[in-house]
Amino acid sequence: MADKHVISTDRAPSAIGPYSQAIKSGNMVFLSGQIPLDPVSMDVVAGDVEAQARQVLENLSAVAAEAGGTLDDCVKLTIYMTDLNNFAIVNTTMQQYFQTPYPARATIEVSALPRGVQVEIDAIMILPATA
Repeated sequence: MADKHVISTDRAPSAIGPYSQAIKSGNMVFLSGQIPLDPVSMDVVAGDVEAQARQVLENLSAVAAEAGGTLDDCVKLTIYMTDLNNFAIVNTTMQQYFQTPYPARATIEVSALPRGVQVEIDAIMILPATA
């Protein structure tokens, strides 16, 4: 059986289904998809796709920090969007949270996301080896 540790923080929205915010196995962390929920109120943040993308990245950042890393430790992202016409906006927002080399990524247009949001992002993170 794999070495699995649940990662959970109250600085990101609690899971709204039967899943964990993240699972750590060895030095790999698998971050569940985050949507733009305020972690305190659990309400969708007000605003456009940029505001939603910013909250999603803040949520991912909080989970990454709880796991002992940062967004710069992410090696793979999957971005789900309900309208790829907003692709450039999400790209610009993403550049404010990541440094080069950027993680590998896939962006997929979907017909709907939970709670009617416009964007969701999940990630795979590799933590630096500890001495």
